[in-house]
Amino acid sequence: MGADGDGEPSGGCSSDASGTRVGVDVGGTFTDVVTVRDGRVDVAKTPSTPDAPEQGVVDGLDAARERDGVAGSSIGFLGHGTTVATNAVLEGAWADTALLTTTGFRDVLEIGRQARPDVYDFRTEKPAPIVERHRRYGIEERLDESGRVVEPLDEEHVRALAAELRETSVESVAVALLFAFEDDGHERRVRELLDEAGLDCSVSLSSATLPEIREYERTLATALDAALKPVLDRYVGELVAKIGDRGIDAPLAVMQSNGGIVAAEAARERPVGTLLSGPAAGVQGATHVAGRCGFEDLLTMDMGGTSCDVSLVEGGEPPITTDVEVGEYPVSVPSVDVHTTGAGGGSIAWLDSGDALRVGPRSAGARPGPVCYGRGGTEPTVTDAQLLLGRLDPQSFLADDLDADPDAVRAAVAERVADPLGMEIEAAAQGIVDVANANTERALRVVSVERGHDPREVTLVAFGGAGPLHAPALAAALDVPRVLVPRTAGVLSALGLVTSDVLYDHATSRVRRLDAIDRDELERTFEAFVAAGREQLAEEGVPAERRRFERSLDLRYVGQSFELSVPLDSDLDTGAVETGDAGTTDPEALDAGTLDAATERFHERHRERYGHADPAEPVELVTVRLRARGVVEPPDLRVDRTGGSVEDAIADTRRVVYDGDARETRVYDRARLPVGSTFDGPAVVEGAESTTVVHPGQRARVDGDANLLVEVDP
Repeated sequence: MGADGDGEPSGGCSSDASGTRVGVDVGGTFTDVVTVRDGRVDVAKTPSTPDAPEQGVVDGLDAARERDGVAGSSIGFLGHGTTVATNAVLEGAWADTALLTTTGFRDVLEIGRQARPDVYDFRTEKPAPIVERHRRYGIEERLDESGRVVEPLDEEHVRALAAELRETSVESVAVALLFAFEDDGHERRVRELLDEAGLDCSVSLSSATLPEIREYERTLATALDAALKPVLDRYVGELVAKIGDRGIDAPLAVMQSNGGIVAAEAARERPVGTLLSGPAAGVQGATHVAGRCGFEDLLTMDMGGTSCDVSLVEGGEPPITTDVEVGEYPVSVPSVDVHTTGAGGGSIAWLDSGDALRVGPRSAGARPGPVCYGRGGTEPTVTDAQLLLGRLDPQSFLADDLDADPDAVRAAVAERVADPLGMEIEAAAQGIVDVANANTERALRVVSVERGHDPREVTLVAFGGAGPLHAPALAAALDVPRVLVPRTAGVLSALGLVTSDVLYDHATSRVRRLDAIDRDELERTFEAFVAAGREQLAEEGVPAERRRFERSLDLRYVGQSFELSVPLDSDLDTGAVETGDAGTTDPEALDAGTLDAATERFHERHRERYGHADPAEPVELVTVRLRARGVVEPPDLRVDRTGGSVEDAIADTRRVVYDGDARETRVYDRARLPVGSTFDGPAVVEGAESTTVVHPGQRARVDGDANLLVEVDP
């Protein structure tokens, strides 16, 4: 890969929309494949293979080839959303890792933060450290808070540690030295010394992984990155080999937690950036589809087989945060702000010790799956309950190799829920769905109402295999005016992979009073970030005219513990844009007016977030950020489906239960609904990968992209 001096692409995640673009997203239950070519969108779903996730990917590619004739040689772009790093953290299945840190700080991973999940529970146990204590080593060196050397690096000590590590089973080394974000010289020298000593390990530096303040978060992110490197490296290597065997020459691209794609090699170098790969792709896909419909303020709801991920999008930009948790670990790398709850189609219904009905977080997964899958499952799930309520057709909603058995579903619901509670089976099924909806409604309120946003002013975008089944009822409960169900709702995360930009985030902490900042130093920092970003985007094959550089600052009032990120430029898309054949950059000058404008934005955001602001208080710079963006030319998703009528799309009429009220309901074949058609609920719309339930009193319309818009209170 690479680029010549004029920025012409030679490989990588090219943003060229020509050729066949393929997105593959691995979920807990299914692996989804979306293929976009010549304006045509095809989808395929295959069961995930948790023990060998790369096999699920190639199974999906094989299904796309057999079903839709997608030849490997025709694929020009292959994007992948992966859960490998996430699962490794959740299961504790990471590599044997050592930590090298400044003497006196080896226990940072164990001490963590004072905060507890429940402030009144003094018995709360902290998560197990990523690196065990006997693998944590102190190094004689010290920088002060401004990056000045207080104690030089003891190179002989590092050589001795390298010799000691050679005699262990360590596969990876994390290096997190004090204040390395101010000067990374000591960390880089440690890596050189490890290499010179012949230590055959991957190495992660905090100055490259998370060069920001807060010792625990920085050390944890570096330790996670190191522990995941061998895991993701093996996975990507096996996957690249398998797709190569199928004649696919396109370089593999991987979705990052920040909502952007990068080449697989870049993901292997920084695996901690892939921890929210799948959920980020879903939000990106939802934002793209809704933006084409003219909706920019959204609640996104991705309900799959094992969980439901929700997010709030404002102004057409997915929200980015550095405050996320994966399992029990806070991971401070930039990530799309997603809140997850254990409520999916495969979530198991059960009774607690007080005979209260609960749903999730335990899931039936891909195997055995819900009872209705006929794979040996015995515990009732949300999907089973929807089947009993008539919302799913046992003859059509499963893959060809699965046979639904309604009698087995009724028996499971009766044994595990209805009989113990003295309820009718149908009422028990309605209860299971209601509990699942309540769990999801709470999650939607967390990202909207609890953050000061009015649900009446947004559009709910429902996707995932189970999302459209639940969304119209949830929208009514939250007073959301409309639900958007994308044409490819069941595989929208995979679609997000082919519509997302290439993104690289650069950051470094520089804790200074903003009114005393050295603007020349700040300018040099941004120039270095732009140069690095330009090189990365060129390596990805992004031509100069599609490169964007977006600058921001993390600011806080002096004395505060946490900060808010504000854009440095009034319009980030024009903050720094590649222009001309030479690929020059022309950002807005960093004069006093630019910083004053950023300060005003900080006051505004502080008022929006916390309800108050004090322009008289001094403001402090914490972290300098730049996002290097390679803008992807999105595929055309419009469809030419104007023939026929709504009546032609009626496939069946059957009894469906809504809140305990059974109604005869028309069932529509979504593929036969013409663009521009409308119909009233109650209705069930059956698609290839998902089913939408339009409740009584609601109205549905098919837009120009064949998306389904459900007006909750028409």
